[in-house]
Amino acid sequence: MKIVKAILSLAFTGLLIWALQTKFGEIPPVGKFLNPATGFWQNAESRNIDAADELKLTGLQGKVTVKYDENRIPHIFAENEHDLYYAQGYITARDRLWQLDIQTRSASGRLAEVVGAKALDIDRYHRRMGMVYGAENTLKGMMKDPVMRVVVNAYTEGINSYVHQLSPRNYPIEFKLLNYAPEEWKPINCALLLKLMSETLAGGTNELAMTNVLNKFGAKVTNDLFPDYPMHESPIIPVGTKWDFKPLPIPAPPAAFKAQLLTGIKMKERVEGIGSNNWAISGSKTATGYPILANDPHLDLTFPSIWYQMQLSAPGVNVYGVSLPGAPCIVIGYNKKISWGVTNVDADILDWYQLKFKDQSRNEYWYNNQWNKVTYRIEKITVKGQSDIIDTVRYTHFGPVVYDNAKMGEGHDNIPVGNALKWIAHQESNDIKAFYLLNRGSNYTDYREALTYFTAPAQNFVFASADNDIAITPNGKIPLKYKDQGKFLMDGSDPANDWHGFIPFEQNPTVKNPPRGFVSSANQSSTDPTYPYYINWQFAPYERGKRINDRLGAMQKATVDSMRVLQTDTYSIRAQDILPTMLKYLDASKLDGNQLAALDILKQWDKYYDANSEGAAVFANWWSRFYRATWNDNFSDKKMPLNWPSMDRTEELLLKEPNSVWFDNKKTPMKETAVDVLSRSFNLAVDGLIKNHGKPGNWQWGKVKEFEVRHLANIPGFGSGNFASGGTGSTVNAINEGHGPSWRMVVQLGPQVKGYGIIPGGQSGNPGSFYYDDMLQTWKDGKLKELLYLQSPTETSNRIKTTLTLSK
Repeated sequence: MKIVKAILSLAFTGLLIWALQTKFGEIPPVGKFLNPATGFWQNAESRNIDAADELKLTGLQGKVTVKYDENRIPHIFAENEHDLYYAQGYITARDRLWQLDIQTRSASGRLAEVVGAKALDIDRYHRRMGMVYGAENTLKGMMKDPVMRVVVNAYTEGINSYVHQLSPRNYPIEFKLLNYAPEEWKPINCALLLKLMSETLAGGTNELAMTNVLNKFGAKVTNDLFPDYPMHESPIIPVGTKWDFKPLPIPAPPAAFKAQLLTGIKMKERVEGIGSNNWAISGSKTATGYPILANDPHLDLTFPSIWYQMQLSAPGVNVYGVSLPGAPCIVIGYNKKISWGVTNVDADILDWYQLKFKDQSRNEYWYNNQWNKVTYRIEKITVKGQSDIIDTVRYTHFGPVVYDNAKMGEGHDNIPVGNALKWIAHQESNDIKAFYLLNRGSNYTDYREALTYFTAPAQNFVFASADNDIAITPNGKIPLKYKDQGKFLMDGSDPANDWHGFIPFEQNPTVKNPPRGFVSSANQSSTDPTYPYYINWQFAPYERGKRINDRLGAMQKATVDSMRVLQTDTYSIRAQDILPTMLKYLDASKLDGNQLAALDILKQWDKYYDANSEGAAVFANWWSRFYRATWNDNFSDKKMPLNWPSMDRTEELLLKEPNSVWFDNKKTPMKETAVDVLSRSFNLAVDGLIKNHGKPGNWQWGKVKEFEVRHLANIPGFGSGNFASGGTGSTVNAINEGHGPSWRMVVQLGPQVKGYGIIPGGQSGNPGSFYYDDMLQTWKDGKLKELLYLQSPTETSNRIKTTLTLSK
């Protein structure tokens, strides 16, 4: 019996050891994860870090001094350019290695290697969209440039220097949770990061849904409901700006400028409020007599942050700002002489072309009156726990045929089946060179020179200098098109639908030192309709831009704090425009007690989306229900995606055509008007608030609109947890559904430049570090931290807590 027990005990012990080292489903190997020597315990970090440290690194050419301040922000001083970018790569990897890995895995379609088949669809999508193909072309462009070749290779060497010194006990915790090891960085990964940004900011499309609208309702209705210029607008380049150039001839549209109907695919709704703000105000309107520049790009808010703060200094450059982990240089920032920032242009740089194939083999497609052969790109997708997937993608002269059949496209509802994709992100480029030059710039001429290297995604580059110049340029490689080209799916057989070159860089819309004393952008229309070229037919709603322009126009003797307050402004231009009309049409005699209380709240509301505002919650819910009720019966179709008319067009109907046919619900016998829709949607909004939050008095906006900064992989417990926040997608402080100001920066130019900024989190990517979220509360409070801009590695400051010396 003792022998049997011993055998059973040994068997159980062996089974337990095997189980502890094996991954089951979503659970990491428990033994490895809990191992005191190599598991998650090793990821705990003390807030107290040695005041001085020294490391010897293979590949450095000289000495590098890294000064860490109280938020663990590195200030890197190198003796040459190679070592500067080597150190940038090394230091970034020390704090953000898993982020570097997972972002480029996503872009290159390699997530399934580490998480299994559940990521197969997104991997296939990124491969078939040509993300790797585009990165390969961008890498060619960078490596042709002798300066950028040194920069990218040095950055890569620095990351790998850190990777090579790691042992499993030091792996970031996400590697342990997912049970895989970091791998060497490659130069193409820097290009892949740029493709990921292009997908985020310029990878969406509604051409299929617009084509379906055109075919369902006809050209007259489509043109009426989807105008090329909105009723409300306050464009980036001031109205009336004269264009000091002779434009190129505008291409003529083909005779058959109408796409065919495709059905059977559901469209994802476009989310409003994913945008950014930037502006610069001239010295004539500031207290110091020198310009002030502000930028707050609105992106996904995650731990770790999309941005990494740092200072980079070497002979010829001393720059502070934020970088994208995975790419060298500072993307948004300042030096002694200039400052710059970016927002998304939303240029139409992605188009779909319907193809006519010769036969079922799809080896040839009809273009320019002849059959043309496709080429093939073989994509091998490795799937953890399964056999590799071999995916063959057809490429045309436009680009890849993303999906050959409807089943392949499941989960990516706005991709038209059997169509070829033309996307600026596929083209050869050298975008990082733009930031390399901006980092070293000293005046307006340098700013303009730097912008010539930037291709995609098109950005509104705002600029200010100590020379008292301010400027803004919607900039990028923008296709030369006929008006509305790409608003609908295009006939891929007709060469007239090709891109006809690009708008010359010097003719991209730009303005320097305008009479009004400021420049600004909030993703709204780039220009008024006098600009001779077509950029796009739709942009972000005008409300944020209008509010910014109103406030900047009224400012005199502005300070840094004036800019900070404007960045956190929650006043609703939308409510200002339409709430009086909405209230006018509401019949108080038909309301019950709760509804009357809600009406009273609205009448007293100051139109600010503050976290403690009940009026904001009532208005937001009422308007949302009114918008959906107006369009739902005509534009919700399970058989095909249809683009919904804009908020601006809906406001125009309410203000000017309250008896419009679009307010009539076809499913009822009576003919409804805006008055009926407003009444019903108000009642439903109040009912919804009561159901979800109780009686009036419990409807604070910050409670109704829950918000969290989540972990990049959405790992429970690694996020911030829900917290009350003000703002919404249409206010300057556009905190909305996981998106918001990912970096707030204000820079005061002058003889002594001063910068202020904050990210919603911390520098470290390690949840076990104090520096994982140490700046979040300051961001929540709407405050900025003065940025420590050192002039030399020997400069002293009580804010410096650690000095790290790197040597060869």
